[in-house]
Amino acid sequence: MLQAENLTKRYGSHLALDNLNLAIPAGEVYCLLGSNGAGKSTTINIFLGFMPASSGRALIAGQEVAVNNHATRALVAYIPEIVNLYPTLTGLENLAFFSGLSGFTYSPAALAEFTRTAGLQPAALHQRVGGYSKGMRQKVGIAIALAKQAKVLFLDEPTSGLDPHASNEFAQVIRRLSGQGVCTLMATHDLLMAKELGHRIGIMHQGRLRQELRADAVAYAELTNLYLSTVNQPA
Repeated sequence: MLQAENLTKRYGSHLALDNLNLAIPAGEVYCLLGSNGAGKSTTINIFLGFMPASSGRALIAGQEVAVNNHATRALVAYIPEIVNLYPTLTGLENLAFFSGLSGFTYSPAALAEFTRTAGLQPAALHQRVGGYSKGMRQKVGIAIALAKQAKVLFLDEPTSGLDPHASNEFAQVIRRLSGQGVCTLMATHDLLMAKELGHRIGIMHQGRLRQELRADAVAYAELTNLYLSTVNQPA
């Protein structure tokens, strides 16, 4: 579903992404670990078409992003660290607005079902988003992805700042979507979340994918040691 072929991004003499090769099938949750500036967000931004690659190709469902950006964007949803919603609108109104931008029109009952699946409490549907917690905003973001019928989710530090309960609720929704065939690429600093939620884990350092492993084949302590030894490598 997602492929990176020798994906490279340069800013002058700085190499932000160095020949990344990646293949993520439908239904897999792939977690990218790495310190700030490792290339995680750059990877996501190229897949989303927010920035061009310097060389190489990013493909979604076999379509090259740089060539078919409109078509590939229709397949994806993006949930950043802070989900940007209209604070004066309710959760339901935000969902109706953003799904409409993607060409979908739903009844209020159908919209409410998307929010229920995303884990948003029914009492919050008609409250203004300006009063939502971060976890509630993330759930609206997931509901938007559901309404958009996204095949691919890009998550950039989605659980940063969430309490353990909210993080666990978020992870449960991502697992359900994975079971429905949704492909997820998540950039995170949360090693425990990557271990518990991911199928595979990639560790990036200075723009390169240095390690790749199956989450179920490594203990948390081993993952922690491997991560620290990787990100502390000299230039």
